[in-house]
Amino acid sequence: MPTQKLRIALISVHGDPAIDIGKEEAGGQNVYVRQVGEALGNLGWQVDMFTRQTGPQPMIVEHTPNCRTIRLTAGPENFVPRDDIFTYLPEFVEALLAFQISSDMEYAILHTNYWLSAWVGMALKQRQSGLSQVHTYHSLGAVKYASVDHIPPIANTRLETEKQVLETAERTVATSPQEEEHMRSLVSVTGNVVVIPCGTDIEHFGQVSRQAARQNLGIAPDAKLVFYIGRFDRRKGIETLVRAVGQSMFRDDPAFRLIIGGGSRPGRSDGQERDRIGGIVETLGLRDCTTFPGRISDEDLPSYYAAADLCVVPSHYEPFGLVAIEAMASGTPVVASRVGGLQFTVTHEETGLLAPPKDNAAFAAAIDRILKHPDWRDRLGQSARRRVADHFSWDGVARQLDQLYGEVIDAAALPVEMPVSGRSVERYSGSPYPLQGREG
Repeated sequence: MPTQKLRIALISVHGDPAIDIGKEEAGGQNVYVRQVGEALGNLGWQVDMFTRQTGPQPMIVEHTPNCRTIRLTAGPENFVPRDDIFTYLPEFVEALLAFQISSDMEYAILHTNYWLSAWVGMALKQRQSGLSQVHTYHSLGAVKYASVDHIPPIANTRLETEKQVLETAERTVATSPQEEEHMRSLVSVTGNVVVIPCGTDIEHFGQVSRQAARQNLGIAPDAKLVFYIGRFDRRKGIETLVRAVGQSMFRDDPAFRLIIGGGSRPGRSDGQERDRIGGIVETLGLRDCTTFPGRISDEDLPSYYAAADLCVVPSHYEPFGLVAIEAMASGTPVVASRVGGLQFTVTHEETGLLAPPKDNAAFAAAIDRILKHPDWRDRLGQSARRRVADHFSWDGVARQLDQLYGEVIDAAALPVEMPVSGRSVERYSGSPYPLQGREG
């Protein structure tokens, strides 16, 4: 391990670490990058988190003395759906290189997040000597495309990029054993994979009682409260939740409440999904018991989790499932899809219940089972809190990444003190970018 911490770049092209969570394209990845960056900064690393500029926002946001977000211009300075960002990635690479030269700095590690950032990281490795890449997928195309009806034109490029980064990155981080298995069975048997889970701030969640949380939010003490929080995206399975509530034995109970939190501005893709879900709520006659509070602030979110009898994570696929561990950290049991990393984070019958994805009846049965047995609900919540405290704190995640980075740096035989000079930014013969122009 190096005796002196170095400078690292966390790259999250489409997921701005400094943005308010709950806005469009702002979810678990944004939380992961921000929390990991700040925790690594607390360990002594100098952390720069690079993302794409999407509006009239400051270019640099200082989070802590050792951690900042840097927004680079690549394409129009407004929101662009993630599947349309690929064409702007070469511009992102050039902007990052220009920032390095103007700031007179170099990075020991590139930690890329999602396939778009993986492409950027591989391009940077072609342009600069001495770079090592660590990659976290957050979502695998091979899994995603198996669960959607429409395959986007960018699919082949994504799949090729995900295979190439697995085979060439110095390390690939799987956030659960299930994600590692998917990498090996669906992407490539080649590559160096290590399992390091996502985390949560165990001091931020779990500090308020259910009674106090309900009082804070104006929710009746005897309410039977089911909670969802996340993006409005068909893959998140909100329709499954709503239809399950429509089949619940408690749907007509005057004390029953369903809160569906999250979302951004009307007219965007998640706004359209919000309207579609609202239509289903109306059709099923659930309007009186359902609330859409919109984006929930970081300050209020712990109260929503704590107020709930249970939190539902009905995603069609999740490589990890950050919402699940936030709820569990709050002492709230989880009903989740039996997919991906949710099988790792949620322990069936101990911290919550797992159900087949898109199975309305199974979710209804799981919801009813917990609501029918409040003493068991409380025991599940206590076990959930213990599991998160033992395995999923951000400080623990950062310590594992700290060790991983040190191993990568030692393996690359990098010196302890990195040279600082823009002259090391080199151009190589041939195309400077991987997978150039392959979007078919």
